[in-house]
Amino acid sequence: MARALEQLTGAGLLSGELGEAFLQRSADFKVERPRDKAHGDFSTNAALLLARPAKMKPRDLAQRLLDAMPSEAMHGVRCEIAGPGFINFHFAPERLRTLIPRILNTPEGIRENPSAYGRSNRGAGERVLVEFVSANPTGPMHVGHGRGAVTGDVIARLLSAIGCEVEREYYINDAGAQIDVLGRSVLYRYQECLGRAVTPPSDYYPGEYVIDIARALLERDGARWSGVAVEVVKPPVEVIDFAIEWVMREIRADLNSMGIDFNTWFRERTLHAGGGIQRALDHLSAHDWLYEGVLEPPKGREPSGEENDGRMQLLFRSSRLGDDTDRPLLKADGTPTYFAADIAYHFDKARRGFTRLIDVWGADHGGYVKRVQAAIEAMTGQKDLLDVVLTQMVNLTQGGKQVRMSKRAGTFVTLREVLDETGSDAVRFWFLGRSSGAGVDFDLDLAKSRSNDNPVYYVQYAHARVYSLERKLQERKLSDEQGDLERLTADEELQLIRLLGQFPEVVEGAAISREPHRLTYYLSDLAALFHGYYNQYRILDEDPALRGARMALVRATGRVIANGLDLLGVSALKNM
Repeated sequence: MARALEQLTGAGLLSGELGEAFLQRSADFKVERPRDKAHGDFSTNAALLLARPAKMKPRDLAQRLLDAMPSEAMHGVRCEIAGPGFINFHFAPERLRTLIPRILNTPEGIRENPSAYGRSNRGAGERVLVEFVSANPTGPMHVGHGRGAVTGDVIARLLSAIGCEVEREYYINDAGAQIDVLGRSVLYRYQECLGRAVTPPSDYYPGEYVIDIARALLERDGARWSGVAVEVVKPPVEVIDFAIEWVMREIRADLNSMGIDFNTWFRERTLHAGGGIQRALDHLSAHDWLYEGVLEPPKGREPSGEENDGRMQLLFRSSRLGDDTDRPLLKADGTPTYFAADIAYHFDKARRGFTRLIDVWGADHGGYVKRVQAAIEAMTGQKDLLDVVLTQMVNLTQGGKQVRMSKRAGTFVTLREVLDETGSDAVRFWFLGRSSGAGVDFDLDLAKSRSNDNPVYYVQYAHARVYSLERKLQERKLSDEQGDLERLTADEELQLIRLLGQFPEVVEGAAISREPHRLTYYLSDLAALFHGYYNQYRILDEDPALRGARMALVRATGRVIANGLDLLGVSALKNM
């Protein structure tokens, strides 16, 4: 279609201001798969969109576009002009069948590694930084962190698949009040390990993991910290550092068990120590984004540490850029707010030359999005540099009852407990089973079951069936030739080929929209269609030509399933 538009303009059909208007609008037309199969395999609104700048009737322009289509692109395609000027394209079976050798001839066969089918260069030239998980180093990862981890990891995989240069980053919040609470909690358990009866701090972390940290600290340092009070405002740095490193080892182990790693582990503490926060504030001040003022607390609520009680404080003019109100950057005691640290961190990310920043946050941070985007726009002048993906909560059930609490964590179910219960494949597929903006109901019993009601089992079983057919071929010593693809005439076979052809579009769409669940939906649909075909037709037919054709279709299906599972980080099993 793009070549047809170029030919019309190049042939002088359109010129001057009319031609410029036509070309400006020509970038907006869409070629889509219609929902109604009767409207073809593809449909475009190009003639409707461009008729006015071309000063032609839509149907007349549609015919001119069809006449200008390259002949090689129209082989095996039937076209029709429908309604007010839509152009529908119907692929003949012989055109559809050409997809099978294209899939199978893509480098690296199904028997070894996922192929390049489904990948593209759409994002070539884009440098993308995906920051995800970034759980506070104050305790184990919970299942909500796990969903953010899987979402961020697969977004990064999808962007790489369309040619983007992608880096992954974990932001370690190792500064602030929550870190002091961790230190006091460890000191409290440390004193208990020494056999002393002590009153716990009012804000301590109750999980059993804190006892493990305290025992490890005692083993390393002996009674060195026995004289430090549990309620100390600022615990010793050595104690805090030990606790942070202990927690981060646990977090890294959980992430490694899911095959997730990062290019960079960025520590918030480096911003404070290296002057990063002041640099960001100076930059904003130099561009008139800061002022001294009074920010009243929300009605009905007492002032917090980030809201002065009527005194002057340093404020960021975020309301200029769509935020609800201006935001404080210094607390009442003059120390930076969390927002100031986040501004400095994103300022650092923007200065590293990325063309796109993507943050994956929990849904409880939804109210924080506008102010961070406003800060980035103020610092860089780029309005759309930052995309934020919010992930909703995971609701765990087992035995028909909701699972709410972990003995180890004290207040929540840890990710490790779920991984130990179900495995990484189930966690990944289930967490991506719905849009990140929708909650997930994770049935622990069903996720472990070998049944078609278990979505990950259903897709993996489809892939395993491909290999079961390969084994039967060898066991029966049947010929293993491609066969005559013209023998693939059944509606189910043509439907399967059509769905295989959508895979590159699904990958690209999921990457651009930051919606990994599109891929799980697609794989579930593909598995359902393949299982139906497998059960209805005799794949290993006695006719060698038909058998070879059907096995070519089966192998192409297995290739696509393997490629899709690879992008999800899920195993493409050969045996179930």
